[in-house]
Amino acid sequence: MTIGPTQLLVVAFDDPEFTGEIQAELERLRTSDVVCVLDMLVVHKGADGDLERLEGSGVAGADGTIAGALAGLAPEEDDPATGPRTPGFPGDNGEDVWYVDDAIEPGSAAAIVVLEHRWAIPLREAILRAGGNRLLAAEWIHRSDLVDIGLLAADDL
Repeated sequence: MTIGPTQLLVVAFDDPEFTGEIQAELERLRTSDVVCVLDMLVVHKGADGDLERLEGSGVAGADGTIAGALAGLAPEEDDPATGPRTPGFPGDNGEDVWYVDDAIEPGSAAAIVVLEHRWAIPLREAILRAGGNRLLAAEWIHRSDLVDIGLLAADDL
């Protein structure tokens, strides 16, 4: 079974108003086979700095285990099926470790989503058939970076 590129997406919410709109959009993308949500976890950081897992992402099969492990959150309990996990997401140099707990401000929330990009599977297969065998770079480009190099005006942000 071929899987698409997988992405860890972490979004902060200063004052979250979860109405189901995000869940509906993720379901639309899943139904269209654009993305597959492999896992999702929503957390809230209290004023005291304690991180609390919020119940019910609303995504079928998403229990937060994979998202939490990649974001450096210890599993709530040991899982004999998967064994021990290395907490944290490795930094660009392979040595630094990024923990979501460090990035969330007290009093705010974060959604941690592990997405499989299904749309990219045919592109990946075409690249492999053409002899592409090493990924040299894969980065998301922020719109402000496009302003910095003159491709967008600041008003377009």
